[in-house]
Amino acid sequence: MTTAAKTETQDPTARRILDAALEQFTVFGLRRSSMDDVAKRAGVSRVTVYRRFGTKDTLVEQTLLRENSRFFQRLDQAVAALPTMEERVVEGFVVALRHTRAHPLFGGLLRLEPEVVLPYLTVHGGSSLAATVDYLTGHLRRAQQAEGRPGDDPRPVAELMVRVAVSFLLNPASCIEMDDEDQARAFARRYLAPLLNA
Repeated sequence: MTTAAKTETQDPTARRILDAALEQFTVFGLRRSSMDDVAKRAGVSRVTVYRRFGTKDTLVEQTLLRENSRFFQRLDQAVAALPTMEERVVEGFVVALRHTRAHPLFGGLLRLEPEVVLPYLTVHGGSSLAATVDYLTGHLRRAQQAEGRPGDDPRPVAELMVRVAVSFLLNPASCIEMDDEDQARAFARRYLAPLLNA
């Protein structure tokens, strides 16, 4: 996330390439998109794309990380008014499921090219997982201070919550109907929120 944020704010050419990559991957998927396609869409040379990102895998990863960063901003807005961390965890879980499934890149790729996008969300998804865990850890740490919760390191709880959410995104088949937001809230309230006191 940090790298993607720096790229977006410090290098307008890289930002243009990432914008083009997002559009290209959303419209044509990953398999049918090349670095040349992204370069043409961005109005830059193929060499410029390679100089900024090195490989297609890196470009895909940076595009996903930037979308993660944008998602974190939307998630903050969605839960900011809720008074407790428990309520923010419950609503955040529901918002994360809804947003990811509806997102033209994340949701679209999971539907159209699951076998192609899966490595970026699993075995090659370390940077995305780390960014999401860092984001949630920061929120849990601030809640510990504000709400007088136990001062243990919240990172393991954050990672467990993120891994649970990702598993539902990657394989939605479940005895719990996660497309039903009331059921998703009930699940998060019963199983995720208690982790805050673990």
